[in-house]
Amino acid sequence: MDLKAKIGQRIMSGFPGPEMNEEFINLVKEYKVSNVILFKHNIVNKKQLKKLCADIQTLVKSETGHPALIGIDQEGGVITRLPSDCVNVPGAMAIAATGDPGYATKAAEITGRELRALGIQIDYAPVADVNNNPLNPIIGSRSFGDTPEQVSRYCLATLKGFNNTGIIATAKHFPGHGDTANDSHVSLPMIDKSLDELYEMELVPFKALIEDNIPSIMTTHILFPQIEKEKIPATMSRRIITGLLKEELGFKGLITSDCMEMGAIAEYYGTAKGVAAAMAAGVDMVMISHTVSKAVEAIKEVEKAVADSRISMNEMDESVDKILMYKKQYCLDPKGEAGTKEAFEASEEIRNKTITLVSGKIPPLGDKPVFVGCADYRSGMVSNVEINDTTSAGFMAGRIGGDSYVTTKDPTDEEIAKVADYVKGHTSIIVNTYNGHLYDGQMKLVKAMSDMNIPMILIALRNPYDLKDLPSHVAGIAAWDYSNETLAALVPFVTGKVTPTGKMPIKL
Repeated sequence: MDLKAKIGQRIMSGFPGPEMNEEFINLVKEYKVSNVILFKHNIVNKKQLKKLCADIQTLVKSETGHPALIGIDQEGGVITRLPSDCVNVPGAMAIAATGDPGYATKAAEITGRELRALGIQIDYAPVADVNNNPLNPIIGSRSFGDTPEQVSRYCLATLKGFNNTGIIATAKHFPGHGDTANDSHVSLPMIDKSLDELYEMELVPFKALIEDNIPSIMTTHILFPQIEKEKIPATMSRRIITGLLKEELGFKGLITSDCMEMGAIAEYYGTAKGVAAAMAAGVDMVMISHTVSKAVEAIKEVEKAVADSRISMNEMDESVDKILMYKKQYCLDPKGEAGTKEAFEASEEIRNKTITLVSGKIPPLGDKPVFVGCADYRSGMVSNVEINDTTSAGFMAGRIGGDSYVTTKDPTDEEIAKVADYVKGHTSIIVNTYNGHLYDGQMKLVKAMSDMNIPMILIALRNPYDLKDLPSHVAGIAAWDYSNETLAALVPFVTGKVTPTGKMPIKL
């Protein structure tokens, strides 16, 4: 295998649209890029997705002599890529609300069977981050909780489910993305903690998963200045990747980077230089998720880094051998069927156990409820429910009956005054927030609605921190995500037909 082919084995690329385009096909043919990450924009339905995966395998095998590793971010909850005719399970914090790690295993088995049936080998899950910072804008309910012990317990249970179905589980985001108030997709966050502090919190779940032989770990684009003195994120730090992850923690599995087109890399270092630095740091497989031209630039930069010995050929060969070993073990023919009735029912059973009444009592809705949604987060999501209004408020009004009103995600005082005027004369108010604790306007709206002297329910459709310190007369429900499945599952709870059994898995 020549150098170009070796580098191609270490690149994971993406492409736009539901079919491989000419640019991506040329990337495989000319540069031997051998692995693919899929996103929502690549996916229409399960039939198309299975064919796409098969087409990728045919191309990559014919051009490289080896199969492709195909990966996807299928965490469940708010981070799901599979189409509506496949099963999308609840997310991490929702599953922790069941109080039973056994449901984490069941959820991973459901997801694993879906992926195996479609021809996908890698799931970038579980999230092993401890969400001990409520202001975290990107992790939140994607985490199993705010203590390392709880996150470890549920991550290990998740790993078991993926192992049972032959899927490569990937713990992320090493060495931790939980204690930050910034999003590495758009900025370069920092966690200013000592190694001892990380060992007490962030590293606990990763250490447990390594001891239980997790096959893969994804790195994060965050600065850890007390460990890495240079101003480079973990993904590019040899001290963190080789020194801490490989040598101190003894991880021998596949190390993959988060996407190198994210703002934390692209804006501060450049994708191509970041890719070469990540490989030099000890990352086995580097992800360039969206832009084929950036993958080409990165490959050329890696060739330069090999030529001037920034990347050793010994380590290049070690990474390639590891990747080929994983391909031999996991690149098997698709097995089973995705989107079966039994799988949908099993997921629904779990989801019904996640809905959590955090405070208050569910009031009768009366004959004229009004549903207020704080943003149209629903638009653009693939829907398998025939309701024209795709806002969360409109969805629930369509299912339950009543009126709906949608504000912007950070409503102004003027908007709030209009909502207050609109809800007068209604028998109950149901407010849906989405990360309201990060938007003053949403929380002002909640306060204004709770002052109306009308029976009220507040539903947190992502992070549960929106439910902190509610007045005693307001019922607070943690729903954990805003999927069609969750909105539909909420109906019997909101209408008082079923009592929520979920338990709050974090401290508010």
